[in-house]
Amino acid sequence: MVVRKLLCTNSRFVKVILMSATINCKEFADYFAVPVLNKMTPAYIFEVEGKPHDIEVFYLDDLKDIPQAKIAAHYSDEPLISKEMYEVATSLIHLFDEMEKEELKKGKMSHKAYIESNSVLVFLPGLMEINYMHELFTNMVQKRLHVYPLHSSITLDEQNLVFMPPVIGYRKVILSTNIAESSITVPDVKYVIDFCLTKTLVCDEETNYQSLRLSWASKTNCDQRKGRAGRVSKGYCYRFVQKDFWKNIIPENVIPEMLRSPLGSTILKVKLLDMGEPRALLATALSPPNITDIERTILLLKELGALAVSGKRENENPYDGELTFLGKVLAQLPVDLQLGKLIVLGHVFGCLEECIIIAAALSLKNFFAMPFRHLLDGYRSKLSFSGSSRSDCIALVDAFKSWQSCKERGELRLSKDELEWGKRNYFQIKRIREVAALYDDLKKRISHFNMHVTQPARDPDYNFKQRFILQIVMAGAFYPNYFTFGQSDERSAVRDLSAKDPRTTVVLKNVPNYSFLYYKQIQSLFRQCGQVKSILFDGSRAFVEFSRNPTERFKTLTAVYLALKMAQLKIPLILNVHPTEDIEKADDTITSLKLSRINVDCQTQTFESVHVAKTMEKHLETLDGLTLSVNITEVVEVGHFWGFSIDTKSMAILEELATNIRQQQLVPLTERPHSNMMCLAPFTNKDSESYYRAQILYISGSTAMVFFVDYGNKSQVELTLLRMIHETILNIPFQALEFKICKMRPSAKSLICGEQWCRSASERFDALVNGCALMVKVHSIVHDILHVDVYRHFENLEEKSIRDLLIADGYAEPAEESYESNQSNEVLKELFLPECNKKPYKQGFAKEDEKNQIEKMLDKFTQNKLGIQQCKAVLHGPFSPYEVKFHSLMRVSKFRSVWIEKESINSVVLNEAPEAPHQRIFVAASVSVNASGSVIMLRETSLLPPIPGLPALISMLFAPVIELRVDGARKHYTGVLFGLGWHHESGTSIWPEHDIELAFDVHFSVDDLVKINLLRSTINKVLRQNYNGSLNSSYERPGFFQEDIREKLLNLIQKDKPREVITPKWYEKLYQWNQVDPKWLIDQSDRTDEERKADVYQLHTFVMLNP
Repeated sequence: MVVRKLLCTNSRFVKVILMSATINCKEFADYFAVPVLNKMTPAYIFEVEGKPHDIEVFYLDDLKDIPQAKIAAHYSDEPLISKEMYEVATSLIHLFDEMEKEELKKGKMSHKAYIESNSVLVFLPGLMEINYMHELFTNMVQKRLHVYPLHSSITLDEQNLVFMPPVIGYRKVILSTNIAESSITVPDVKYVIDFCLTKTLVCDEETNYQSLRLSWASKTNCDQRKGRAGRVSKGYCYRFVQKDFWKNIIPENVIPEMLRSPLGSTILKVKLLDMGEPRALLATALSPPNITDIERTILLLKELGALAVSGKRENENPYDGELTFLGKVLAQLPVDLQLGKLIVLGHVFGCLEECIIIAAALSLKNFFAMPFRHLLDGYRSKLSFSGSSRSDCIALVDAFKSWQSCKERGELRLSKDELEWGKRNYFQIKRIREVAALYDDLKKRISHFNMHVTQPARDPDYNFKQRFILQIVMAGAFYPNYFTFGQSDERSAVRDLSAKDPRTTVVLKNVPNYSFLYYKQIQSLFRQCGQVKSILFDGSRAFVEFSRNPTERFKTLTAVYLALKMAQLKIPLILNVHPTEDIEKADDTITSLKLSRINVDCQTQTFESVHVAKTMEKHLETLDGLTLSVNITEVVEVGHFWGFSIDTKSMAILEELATNIRQQQLVPLTERPHSNMMCLAPFTNKDSESYYRAQILYISGSTAMVFFVDYGNKSQVELTLLRMIHETILNIPFQALEFKICKMRPSAKSLICGEQWCRSASERFDALVNGCALMVKVHSIVHDILHVDVYRHFENLEEKSIRDLLIADGYAEPAEESYESNQSNEVLKELFLPECNKKPYKQGFAKEDEKNQIEKMLDKFTQNKLGIQQCKAVLHGPFSPYEVKFHSLMRVSKFRSVWIEKESINSVVLNEAPEAPHQRIFVAASVSVNASGSVIMLRETSLLPPIPGLPALISMLFAPVIELRVDGARKHYTGVLFGLGWHHESGTSIWPEHDIELAFDVHFSVDDLVKINLLRSTINKVLRQNYNGSLNSSYERPGFFQEDIREKLLNLIQKDKPREVITPKWYEKLYQWNQVDPKWLIDQSDRTDEERKADVYQLHTFVMLNP
């Protein structure tokens, strides 16, 4: 377009040569026609012929030997692949053997060509179709085929397999998308099977999200695919459409990209050229875009901040806008527009290095390896790099920096070592090198805008603050791709999980009768996830609980995420079982156990028939009341600790235990030590060493980390010092108690400066609880943890609550207890009423004869001593009722289903605090829709910390325009509407589809809004400075503003006193703009300053509140 304009103006004697194997030559020749003797003369066309071996083409009509081809032909009108079509393809591939034998007999093929590889290339539209057909071949018997998927998402190592020759006697089958049309050439392909389908990237008219839609490939594309055969010998191409359909329906050429893809980058480049209004220049393109697409793109660029949002909207041109500094940068960066904005905001907020890494990584193929048949291992690796951030982008940053650090230390000097390191960590080294190259290129490009990667001064909490600020920057760059949790029913979730701990437990369904017989099989199914602690069998359900380290902080186990991921990846869970009739025929007394709830302890290999819930019973045996005096022995984190009761009864039990152990002859371990093994371990106290009951947490070399089950502390012990434990000692209940302070959660300050609790909060808590006896009041018992109020007596004999002290110091804030905790609290109150002599809480285990019956059955059936024939049972799951569904905040997609790509670490998310009333914000770097527009697909996602009010704060900080909602008395702000504002003439929304309405769940003051405007103003100031600066500008000035912005941001979010939690009240006229009387509005912007009209963020207008 620009070349053509310049050729017609100031560059008439410049020669332009266009080369392609597939373009429509006449169309381009006419477009570049030049006036000669009063008429337009097309450009010259030179054709260079190049012909491979002959390729014979067949259609569905020609496949008379395959019965399914006649049926499949009836389904060929719609762009889809029916089951019959897949069967035609597989049958045809098997026929190739017969065809080649026939050619050999007739002398049309040499014996050498017959025994050599004659590969098949199957063109399919997408990964889902590849997976389906791959499964068909996998289930075939005596297939003698090597089947390889070829898709852009699979690893480079897997892609390289398609070039390997197959074993003699086997045929190679490549299942590929259009990546094999031109990007990859496999020389030994003789047969091409083409379904004549493709997935085309289009822009959804409603949401402006991109979507891959299934459509018929053009004849140009199909001819390109045909050329993949016949490279070394005669080839055959089978098109799975009828001849008439090919002639009359299949399009000649693809729809031009300008008519189906976003125009954002194109319009910014046009604006940068300063050659007139974008609409006028684009009208001269070979395939001019639709005028409505241009208008929608202008709105998108204003929402992004690349074009300025005018204060006087009645004068705005819907087809043009003023280019901001952000727009100038974005036009010159070779990345997506939102990724370019991420880089600019990274510069502003002092996390430029991390943002460049993210932009480079997201611009190229993902360097995390997700092998086609080892997706769970790839997911595990990515999960480990994300740490506790729940962010795909932060996982990319940490992974890239890890590779970079290893390179700098010289650990990956040899290519072999680097490849091995990448294989071990599920990295694709070639792709991470490409990211590194783009990272360096982007650094050079942005240096022209006075943006440089610097090393700031680091305080002790720097890494945590940096991670949080990076998450805020990502939210700003990817606005308005915001999502939140769907409604959760905590009571139903507790019931569905049978009151088990959601952090450690998953559910299996469709479990066969007498399923406890197969507990070892179930245990082995989850071996790749983690160590199974116990399995509770309840009817057709089984609750699989994983082991957790008792000295680690509260969090959902990685094993739970991996188990739930197995269900998402549709990894089959199959048991070899005995038919119910045969089991009952073999032992007629067994039917009494058919509906029993049986708990299997996988660590001790013991079985219990559980008739009542036993959530609290082991503690109720030792508790004489709800008030205890305790010694704390191990602090796990703030508010979470281990200790033991120091009342007379407990101390007598501990003394008796110590005496019994001293009197025994201690014997070294007779079996190999392992995790969760019970033993006796030494501990030195006041120069005196004694042995105590202990559990091995993990083994490292010649030492073991052990947990003392009667005191709650841990210690590193030499393996040679561990001793066997006698069963009589083991049967005494453990005396250590696990505590958690109730009705408290981390404050914003703690969440920002730490994993959950900041360093100073941990130091303060340690100082409060260590070295003294504490009094605790038990509120509830949940999953064997005592939720308590903790009190300490100070020197002035004043008793103070530890929770109140932490809240007063700003480290914690009040919180609601969970439904389970409140239910437990009610039970405990009843059990410990003064009029009750003793707790009527009985054990729910079966009698000894029931246990014997279970063990007898296990002995018979697990070894199959009766010779009963086995069959297969397919389990459903695993599931968790706490798994989260997301909803979009944006109006146009609010009621659409939301899916997260399977490679994302957030493809499995659990709601760890369903009792919390505040919203969580979830940000996606990339959003697309399915072909029908009913499902939104999210990629590269980040779940931000659970800070009350954070969704509203982030949205107000980065939204182009807001309108505040107030209550009837105009005393409080109740919510806010975000978007591009409204037309002053009609009063309607400028872009209603992208509006977001939020009801506040915490109280916001005028002071908060002033701080937001101050932040927006400082961001503009930094960007204006960069715009007016040059390469010779000092780095110190931007650094000063960056520190100022970071401090302002943290002060806005982490207030000294937590924001008051309020019940959300939705505005009655949702998504309606201009609802406030103008006389109550306070406009802080300076409309007379011409320079500020091109700012990225205009200052928000306030609503004056009544005192």
